[in-house]
Amino acid sequence: MTLTKTPVKEQIICSVDLGINTDAVCTIMQADGTVLGRKFINHPSEKDRMYRTLGRIRRFQREHSSAQSRGRWAYTKRLNIELGRKIAGAIVKNAEENHADVIVFEYLEMQGKISGKKKQKLHLWRKRDIQKRCENQAHRKGMRVSRVCAWNTSRLAYDGSGSVSRDLKNHSLCVFQTGKRYNCDLSASYNIGARYFIRELLKPLPVTERSLLEAKVPSVKRRTSCVYADLKELHLQMEILKAA
Repeated sequence: MTLTKTPVKEQIICSVDLGINTDAVCTIMQADGTVLGRKFINHPSEKDRMYRTLGRIRRFQREHSSAQSRGRWAYTKRLNIELGRKIAGAIVKNAEENHADVIVFEYLEMQGKISGKKKQKLHLWRKRDIQKRCENQAHRKGMRVSRVCAWNTSRLAYDGSGSVSRDLKNHSLCVFQTGKRYNCDLSASYNIGARYFIRELLKPLPVTERSLLEAKVPSVKRRTSCVYADLKELHLQMEILKAA
């Protein structure tokens, strides 16, 4: 299967935030920052079943040795793999339905052995598994897969108003510095898509033109602090430069 060679300015992407509150949030975006669609993918009953079995394993290990809980742990892992398979299928299906050329994820920077709670381990394993499955399925359908720096995608508001604080009553929501309440994972998926387009739009430009745009929109110099609002501003400045 040959992969799509659509020019960046004509691309439609599906940017994906693999969250904790929601399994995945997908945003369909164009190069000028136009959002064509949003989708929340969630499987609460499957997660609930898996976390219940984790609770049983914890109680079982208190009374018996951890060696005796191997069978239960293997069952939990199978549930996790099945959940990853469902999420990956839903992401690729959503990207295909919206004629996306590229699926964009965050880099998973945690390499090697994973420490922490069992729940966190399962979550990270699932993230890795989802990305791998999506890559295989997307390539079969001619779509590309790209990854961007994960730093601050959730911490910074998509509208450029600065860092966000989590809503204490509802962890899936965050509060911007302007007082606006917004879905945290959706804001992150906007930023992921924006970072992809900022990188791809600036990469082929001559040094002088890129320097000129970076002077107009200084925030695009540092990829770790780029947000959706920066893409909108960059596109505007590119249009002005073209018209000049």
